[in-house]
Amino acid sequence: MGKGDYLGEFELVVLLALARLSADAYGMAIFDEIRDVTGREVAIPTVYVTLTRLEKKGYVSSDVGEPSPERGGRAKKFYRLEAAGRDALNRSLQMLGRLADGLTRSPNSFRSS
Repeated sequence: MGKGDYLGEFELVVLLALARLSADAYGMAIFDEIRDVTGREVAIPTVYVTLTRLEKKGYVSSDVGEPSPERGGRAKKFYRLEAAGRDALNRSLQMLGRLADGLTRSPNSFRSS
């Protein structure tokens, strides 16, 4: 498999958050999921840039919902994981699993000597 066959780290994080949210996956919800679950501080534009890149790759698609008064008449853009995105996510997770297979998972496992 070539370099382009696996997801980058943040692409993986975004797709995992999107998969966790399912039908409720819109930009801010994905941002919140990443922040809440990982504790990672990211900039919201980074999430949108990554979603756009994943959409261009055919891994996600998007639809605009109905405008809502609580958003000042603006609509949310909802994202959906496509089959190619599920495949890429599975390939990347399997690759990471193979790399981690057999490692002792303890707090001191990865200390430098």
